[in-house]
Amino acid sequence: MKIAMVYASRTGNTEELIKCLYERFLPHFSNIVLYEVDEFALSQLSEYDAIVIGTYTWGDGEIPPDMFFLYEAFEKQNVKHMITGVVGSGDRFYPHFCGAVDEFRDMLYVQTNLAVTLKIELFPQESDMERCNQFVDFFIKRVKRKSLT
Repeated sequence: MKIAMVYASRTGNTEELIKCLYERFLPHFSNIVLYEVDEFALSQLSEYDAIVIGTYTWGDGEIPPDMFFLYEAFEKQNVKHMITGVVGSGDRFYPHFCGAVDEFRDMLYVQTNLAVTLKIELFPQESDMERCNQFVDFFIKRVKRKSLT
């Protein structure tokens, strides 16, 4: 099974979140690879069996410019077979808390086999770790279920 985690982070909060999740995935998947979005080969997207996306939110709840090409690639490529998850950090001060996570979630629900989403307020705290563990557990269950079919 070919698995990737692809993220963009402006302040470091989303990077911290995705790395926290990556550490939790490692005991379960030796073949999981972590990419910053500008290092990820969009032309190879459909070759993956599972992907976790980490995004920050831009402006008033939009997908950030550096994630837009990844978003478009999911819409244009044949990715129905893929298990996906999306995570992000945001600030509840803004009217659309983690709006980019919602945008990715809605598109991934249509284009892929969306397993789970996670939104974190600003920087991952100790109080968020149980939710991180649950994200990983849900994702792993979906991947294992797929591998049995």
